Amino acid sequence: MRFSTPVAAFLLLLLAPGAVAAAQNSECAGLPTAGGGRETCNVAIDLVRAYHPLAGLAISGGNPVLGTGGASGRLGSFSITLRANGFALSIPDLTNVGAGGPVPEDRELAAVAPLIEAHAGLFRGTDRGLFAVDLLGALQLVPNEKVSEEIRVDPDAARIGPVSLGTGFGVRVGILPDGAVLPGLSLSVMRRSIPRIGVGEIAAGDEVAADIDLRATTVRLTAGKTLGLLKVAGGVGWSRYTGDAVAQYETGLPGPGTIT
Repeated sequence: MRFSTPVAAFLLLLLAPGAVAAAQNSECAGLPTAGGGRETCNVAIDLVRAYHPLAGLAISGGNPVLGTGGASGRLGSFSITLRANGFALSIPDLTNVGAGGPVPEDRELAAVAPLIEAHAGLFRGTDRGLFAVDLLGALQLVPNEKVSEEIRVDPDAARIGPVSLGTGFGVRVGILPDGAVLPGLSLSVMRRSIPRIGVGEIAAGDEVAADIDLRATTVRLTAGKTLGLLKVAGGVGWSRYTGDAVAQYETGLPGPGTIT
């Protein structure tokens, strides 16, 4: 399966994960309703659709350079930031898909996604700071071992020591410098990706499972102001999440059903 999900960034922050419901998906329409896996097939696909944007939130939420609005643009200017995006994640009971309706919740998990982000000034722009340019980079840190009993990470992903790595790169263009009256204003574009993440495991007794990779393209318009020792920044943005997925489901027959 291939997914593409455009989301307004400030609205995504309001999403609350809930139990996975069994919608009717065209990929499962040809399966028999009793003993043939149609219900578990639907839940497997819904599992992918539910967690795909949440994975995007983990890697792309927020200002790409914390505490700033405009671009620095000064050749040689450089910063490295360590931060974490966090949210409450609802884990469904994948061993109890049931005969219909929402899948019951097993528990809630506090999901934390640490990132290392960097920026480097490239071009100072005009005398008033217009069109100043910064280069942006990011490393997403994902534990090599299972994040929880239900969530696992691709063992073949690029890694350093105990963490697997996702990557990001982009550019930020200054529109206004941070002045005496007006705030700094900039527009940034970034492309990010994470290792393949798995949810559930048929061999371990789950009735459904899904493996998802994700690539995120984000656009952020950010304003920031320096107030003495305090820096304040905020903005709006748009994100587009794309990726491929493999969903598996229990059919009651030898071997699981698979949708790619």
